[in-house]
Order: sequence, then C-alpha cells, then structure tokens
Amino acid sequence: MRTTILGAVTALLLSTVFVSCGGKGGGSTTPEASLVVTTTPANGKNLAAAPGPTFPLIVQITSVMPPKGVTISINATIDGSTAAAYYTFSGSSTTAINNYVITDTPSQQTCLVTITVTSNTLSTNVWTGSYTYAMK
Repeated sequence: MRTTILGAVTALLLSTVFVSCGGKGGGSTTPEASLVVTTTPANGKNLAAAPGPTFPLIVQITSVMPPKGVTISINATIDGSTAAAYYTFSGSSTTAINNYVITDTPSQQTCLVTITVTSNTLSTNVWTGSYTYAMK
C-alpha cells in the first residue's frame, strides 16, 4: 500500500514538473515601439504660398524601424474639397529618411498633404500627419 501511494505521489510530482516546463518555449516577445515620425514641412504647419511648381517633402522615421519596414502613403488634395487627390504615393521603405516631391499642385489653392506611415510588421502601429501649403 505504501508503495502504491509513493508511486502515485511521484507520478503526480513528475507530471507537475513536465506540465510547468512544457510551455511553448521561445521566450517572451518584445512589443513593437510606437512609430515616431518627423516631416519637413513640419506636421501641422500652414505654409505661406510659394512659387512651385514642385514642393519637396521629407518623411523621417525617428523611432526604431519595424523589422519589416513601413509603408508610407501620401495624398495631396485641395483643402476642403471632395475631389480626388491630385498627388498620391504609397510604397514600402526600410530607410529612416525618405524624400518625395509633390507635383501637379493647383495654383492659388490651399492644399492639404496627408502622410500616413504604417508598420509592415504590426498593421495597428500607424502614424498620421498633415500640413497645408499653396502655390502662387
């Protein structure tokens, strides 16, 4: 009888050890850092009218770059208009500094540029910014 109880206790202890050590392994995962982006012209800026016809835009990822990079989307529209964007771009990047040139700007209109940066690793990690400008 004592041997049976000792065997049962041993089996119980061993099964507890195996269950507690038998996790999925691989260690813990570190959550992705929130995207931090700087733009030139600066986010939220209202620029004075300029001659044009081209307008440079720099999108700089200042946070840690996600492992699979980011997708940068740019849309330029006439501010307050429901018309389609006159300039659009969307593409992936793994570099911190990304240079673009806004073209086809209508003259004497206030224009809104919206920039969206989305992690290609974690699609819910998104940064959005905008600024306005005009061509004389």
